[in-house]
Amino acid sequence: MNKAPRRGRRPGSPDTRTAILDVARRRFLDQGYHAVTLRSVAAEADVDLALISYFFGSKKGLFGAALALSVNPADVVTQVLEGDPATFPQRALQRVLAAWDDPESGPTLLALFRNTMQDDTFAALVKEVVEREIVDRVAASLGGTAARRRAMAFCSQIAGLIATRYLLRVEPMASMSQEEIIRRLGPALRQSLSDPGRTSPQSRPAPLSRRQR
Repeated sequence: MNKAPRRGRRPGSPDTRTAILDVARRRFLDQGYHAVTLRSVAAEADVDLALISYFFGSKKGLFGAALALSVNPADVVTQVLEGDPATFPQRALQRVLAAWDDPESGPTLLALFRNTMQDDTFAALVKEVVEREIVDRVAASLGGTAARRRAMAFCSQIAGLIATRYLLRVEPMASMSQEEIIRRLGPALRQSLSDPGRTSPQSRPAPLSRRQR
């Protein structure tokens, strides 16, 4: 006897994973990052919501996979923010340089960067992700005065590094070692994150001597 056709949502398989990514990629491009939910992707792909979590872990993971990113910038930010805030700029530079210099992840990230300049829809999607998953996360970790402005200043400098080193390949930035870049750019990045509302001990005026009074 022939077996009855299997009912219910499709089980996990390579084909199912591909179907989920196809739906997610189209939805992200059509609706933007924020509007897309894992539940809506699961419904259209006809899979259980738990299966998306199993394959991709989170919305960030699904986005990275949909855009074929071997290194997801949003995940990198989350990891780098863990640790001593004083050394955050150095950690951020190390991770950015490691990802972009890597022969596997670097070309994919460069293609993403170039696509933002050629496709307005894609650029709008990446802009939304950068704002929500990178700038806002850095700002939340900073706190204090003008946190989002400081976070944006920090991210703008990172973007400038990426453009000059990897896109335009401007010398000597293109051939600098990672260690030299971290040494030269670290202080400026740290300054961009500093809270103007707080006065550091080094910036406080020295007390007047008796002769100066």
